[in-house]
Amino acid sequence: MKAEGHPTLNPVCFIDVATGKKFLTLSTMKSARKETIEGVEYSVIVRDVTMDSHPAYTGEKRLVDTAGRVEKFTSKFKRGSSAPKK
Repeated sequence: MKAEGHPTLNPVCFIDVATGKKFLTLSTMKSARKETIEGVEYSVIVRDVTMDSHPAYTGEKRLVDTAGRVEKFTSKFKRGSSAPKK
């Protein structure tokens, strides 16, 4: 195999915005932001959702409303509406 055809693995620190938890791993991703942890320099990559804060893993229900889309959807498909169907 050619050595130049494969990506290099780098030490990476993923940080969960919601919980602040850090995940130290190896990845092909790089970042300009660096942090030294236990003498090893890690590229820091900030994530909005990780397994530590994702509702599928935590069991909590969260509703993210962007520009009233949830209200628009619920009003459009409301059951038992007194409005006549067209």
